[in-house]
Amino acid sequence: MTLSGLIQTFRSLLLSSSPHLTRIPVSSMPISLASQLQIRHEIGTSAVVSARDMLWKCRTKYTIKPIPLRKTGGRDHTGRISVHGIGGGRKQCYRMIDFRRLNYEEGTEPGPFDEKVVQVRYDPCRSADIALVAGGKRKRWIIATENMEVGDIIKTSGHIGRMAVSAKEGDAYPVGALPVGTLINNLESHPGKGAQYIRAAGTCGVLLRKVSGTAIIQLPSKRQMQVLETCMATVGRVSNIDHNKQILGKAGRNRWLGKRPSSGLWHRKGGWAGRKIRPLPPMKSYVNLPTPNAR
Repeated sequence: MTLSGLIQTFRSLLLSSSPHLTRIPVSSMPISLASQLQIRHEIGTSAVVSARDMLWKCRTKYTIKPIPLRKTGGRDHTGRISVHGIGGGRKQCYRMIDFRRLNYEEGTEPGPFDEKVVQVRYDPCRSADIALVAGGKRKRWIIATENMEVGDIIKTSGHIGRMAVSAKEGDAYPVGALPVGTLINNLESHPGKGAQYIRAAGTCGVLLRKVSGTAIIQLPSKRQMQVLETCMATVGRVSNIDHNKQILGKAGRNRWLGKRPSSGLWHRKGGWAGRKIRPLPPMKSYVNLPTPNAR
C-alpha cells in the first residue's frame, strides 16, 4: 500500500472517531512529513559540516589585539605534510598588519591625513619591526621604517601634484608624486591592492624613472618592475636592518623559531651546484600599455 493510501485511511479514521476535528487537506500531509524529515536531516549534519569547514575561523574585522596562532607543523587540512622543515617552536601571536596605507577611516572625506606612532615593537611573524599608529578614532599596525620612533608624525596622501614632494621617512605617497631616486618600501603592484613588494627587514627599492603615467622601480634583487604612478609606497628603508647579521649560536635556537632539522642524509650535488653567471630577467610590468598598432 502506498503512502498516500495510508494517509487517506488514517484521515478517514480520525474523522469518523471525532467529526469536530479540523479538516486537513490530504496533499499537505506528505509535504509536512517530508519537510520534518528534511529538517531533522539538516540538524543532524550541521555540526559535522561546521567542524570540518575551516573558513568559520577566519577573522574579517580588523583588530589590533594579538591573535594566538595554532601550530600546523607544516601540515595542511588533510593532515599530510605540505611544507617540510617546520615543527615545534615557541607559541606566537599574530598582529594584523594594514598594508593599505591609503585606507581612509569610515565617515571621513578622502584627503591627506596624519598619524602618530604610538609603539614600535618586534613581531614574531616577520623579520621587520612593526609600529602601532593612531589617527582619528582608529589604531592600526604598519611596517616600521628604519629610523621610526615613538612620537613621530607620519603623513599619508594620495594626491599627485605637478611638483615632486619632499617627503620624509615613514610618509606614504603615490610613486608618481615622489622625486626620482627616492628609496621606497612597501610597494603596491596595483592601486589599492596593498603593499606586496619590499617588505622584508632592511630592504628598499629605488625609483629609477617615470614614463607616461608609469614608474620604473628597482627591487632589492636588482630586478626592475613597472607600475602605475598611482600605486602607493612608503619612503625609506624597512626597519631591523641587522636582521641578516644575527648569529644563532646553537641549533636549539632554530627549534625555538619553529625550524625542524633535515633528515641528515647525504645528498649528491648535481650540475646546479656550479657557479653560473646569468643575466638579469626582463623588467616585470604590471601595466597594460597599448600596442603601436593600436596607437
